[in-house]
Amino acid sequence: MKFRVVVLPEARDDIVDIYLYVAENNSVMRADSLLSNLEQTCLSLNHSPQRGHAVPELKRINVENFREIHYKPYRIIYQIIEKTVYVHAVLDGRRDLQEFLEMRIFR
Repeated sequence: MKFRVVVLPEARDDIVDIYLYVAENNSVMRADSLLSNLEQTCLSLNHSPQRGHAVPELKRINVENFREIHYKPYRIIYQIIEKTVYVHAVLDGRRDLQEFLEMRIFR
């Protein structure tokens, strides 16, 4: 079964921020490659989005309807509603994300 993937504006902003950081601190070529891979990983959720796992920081507060998959150190956090996958965030997994995720998800 195929799902529709919607990358929400906040997640798009996350991707742009990651791109700009890598372009400035590494290279534009590396940022271009990373951008392409992050976008492809998000779009791959159109097949078997259930393959992701519960987000540990959210599970601790009994929020279990969000899932995540990974690309390198980045975490792609999403929610499946009917036949649509909503990508809520694309974040650097090396950060402490508990408070950030709670604020992003519950605002």
